[in-house]
Amino acid sequence: MDSASVLSFFERITRIPRESGHEEPMTAFLQQFAAERSLECRTDKTGNVLIVKEAAPGKEGVPTVVLQAHQDMVCDKIAGSSHDFLKDPIRYEIRDGWMVADETTLGADDGIGIAACLTLLDRSLPTGKLECLFTISEETGMDGAFAIEEGFFDGKILINLDSEDEGWLFVGCAGGIDTKGELKASFEPLNKGYKGLRLRIDGCIGGHSGDDINKERANALQQLARFLYTELQYEYQLVTITGGNKPNAIAREAEAIIAVPSGELEDTKEDFLAFGKILAAEFAISDPDIKVSCEEVPVSGKPISEEDTLSIITTLVACPHGVVKMSQEIPGLVETSTNLASIRIAPDGKVLIMTSQRSSSKTELHAIAQKVDAALLLGGFDTEAFGEYPGWNPNLDSPILKECVASYKKLFGKEPVVKAIHAGLECGLFLEKFPDLDMISFGPTLRGVHAPGEKLELASLDKFVALLNDVVLNVGKQC
Repeated sequence: MDSASVLSFFERITRIPRESGHEEPMTAFLQQFAAERSLECRTDKTGNVLIVKEAAPGKEGVPTVVLQAHQDMVCDKIAGSSHDFLKDPIRYEIRDGWMVADETTLGADDGIGIAACLTLLDRSLPTGKLECLFTISEETGMDGAFAIEEGFFDGKILINLDSEDEGWLFVGCAGGIDTKGELKASFEPLNKGYKGLRLRIDGCIGGHSGDDINKERANALQQLARFLYTELQYEYQLVTITGGNKPNAIAREAEAIIAVPSGELEDTKEDFLAFGKILAAEFAISDPDIKVSCEEVPVSGKPISEEDTLSIITTLVACPHGVVKMSQEIPGLVETSTNLASIRIAPDGKVLIMTSQRSSSKTELHAIAQKVDAALLLGGFDTEAFGEYPGWNPNLDSPILKECVASYKKLFGKEPVVKAIHAGLECGLFLEKFPDLDMISFGPTLRGVHAPGEKLELASLDKFVALLNDVVLNVGKQC
């Protein structure tokens, strides 16, 4: 197996629509792939696909290895992009050794894991039995992993191919839960002599709400709420507010339309532009392209009532965001965090705030979810926590870990980093249903996942492929 072949399969995958919840074209592609090669293929009622390659002659006694990746991708794009994730191929270019998406997410999370599996299945290699598991809707709640039935696969060794730092072997992950708040807003007439002003923050890097939460990046929604809170004393009317996108992504953009007295229009503009200079200074390193903009716009529809405006803005300001606690056992590991993900106002006046929490401690996961819940409740929102998934506790005595470490040292002459990850992997769910599994996760280097501009480092792909190939060829022999 070589990286050029893996990249070739991934390039094909970039042309297949596979937004979470709409994986049917990807599922069909996998089924056709298996049929063309006369490989056993199972698809469960949820849409999970298992492709089986029997052991090569003489390798029947080698332990079966389960290789696992998820079919879906986070679909996000820059403002103004006409890209349609349900039909358009992902556009990308090779730049300075990286494969970089153009205006959208790339889908290397976890398309590159799928491509690695397909390459192994496509080659005649002297391996033991391989079971390649492709789950659905990992990015929106790990639906496939939740629904997988006992006995769907047989192997006792599972290699998850959904990590984003080459040279790091992951043996644990955080659990997570989403918390949302809903408020039925009321409306009032536009005050006489008031004019509309659109306030916008964009240019933030955003990123993965787990992997990137400790990088102190600007949350555009949080910062817009910060400004609007300081302006409450001037009695503006809130017409609408929107920001963020996916629960598992840091908000990159946010905007609000407010109505202010015509005599205060220019002063409000100046205040917001001055606030932009503050943000540029505060986030000069993490978000060098952050910017604000404002323009006069007509007001359509009625503004939100003063009481509900106060509830919405104070709730956004009070809702926590960022790292809550670092691990006391593993240096540098975020243990607990929360992400203020998005806000939307529906035409019927329903205001929806989405958040997501992560922790490698189940009790602390519930504690931070309760804190977010309390902030929403104090603002008058109805709340719901949902989509909880378990973490994966590290096993430093894992046989597959020892084999991967030995392989990495043999190939590259140095020790890999062994750690847990502050992101959700499906491994915790697999372990609940298959308690005898011995698991590890590794992958090539990806940056900017869950955000437009996501990129894959090609040199790291070479090393990832070499490691996976060596481990699969030599499983059971290196330790």
